Amino acid sequence: MASAPLAVTMGEPAGIGGEITFGAWDALHKAGPAFFVIDDPARLVDLRALVGARVPIETIASPAEAAAVFPNALPALPVGHDVKSKPGKPSTETAAAVVRSIEMAVRFAQDGQASGIVTNPIQKSALYDAGFKYPGHTEFLAAHAPGDGPHIMMLACPDLRVVPVTIHVSLKDAIAGLTADLIVAQATATARALASDFGIVKPRLAIAGLNPHAGEGGAMGREEIDIIMPALERLRAAGIDARGPMPPDTMFSARARAGYDAAICMYHDQGLIPLKTLDVDGGVNVTLGLSIVRTSPDHGTALDIAGKGEAHCGSLVAAIRMAADIAQSRKN
Repeated sequence: MASAPLAVTMGEPAGIGGEITFGAWDALHKAGPAFFVIDDPARLVDLRALVGARVPIETIASPAEAAAVFPNALPALPVGHDVKSKPGKPSTETAAAVVRSIEMAVRFAQDGQASGIVTNPIQKSALYDAGFKYPGHTEFLAAHAPGDGPHIMMLACPDLRVVPVTIHVSLKDAIAGLTADLIVAQATATARALASDFGIVKPRLAIAGLNPHAGEGGAMGREEIDIIMPALERLRAAGIDARGPMPPDTMFSARARAGYDAAICMYHDQGLIPLKTLDVDGGVNVTLGLSIVRTSPDHGTALDIAGKGEAHCGSLVAAIRMAADIAQSRKN
């Protein structure tokens, strides 16, 4: 039985979501994986004319129609709103459509009509102004498709996977909030997801140090001794292959990366700088711990170039391919 298509959400209509969706269809329609986009088809037609894209668009009534349409046209499932937007100019008037697109995608994934969801970038400020109560995609999805949790952000490209233990907080707050319990929870969930979602039977985790030279035996900080080593001991006692604490300045070399399957990093930039340096166009945001498969491009709405036909679709293409691979891994 063929896998169900993936559901791609509209994202911020004033951003580049529609344009990169056109590019993704152009890159994938011959070989797949198949997807459909939940959007306003009329908006897509107008956008196509604006950016000069040569992408056939066909309105579908249900996800079941997408696979047959996909080789010849971009399947567009109506979101149920007339979406009027100007490139680069987010508006609260489109917020309801943006949220409904995500809700529909989740529902299709939950009932098996979609094998997973790929979310185009949203403009959080516009959603907040319209009353959106969640910090972002991850928290919204955690509330609607919670799974076994915890809900963790993994950034992945072919050469590296990273999981930041602390995420969108200041460096000062990240250090203050770092605990052995948090490291253990994030690393344990990552090991579980590497097995279920990536087919890695015995995952190897590299645990980064926090300080230069991983603390140099306490000479450059005691976090490795007081927090990270106790976490490592607990992970190893649980049967997880956890290595470290590794000096952050050497653990991302090609030779070092060959020795592990994912890097557990102590703060946001410690993991995202090396990943984006290696593959800024192919990075994918994966949410671990959900009951459904969810990936996203590893970039924002790019309002400054929206509507100009300049957007690069590489990260969305990578996100679609990774979502299909994860869905197949879970199926197996």
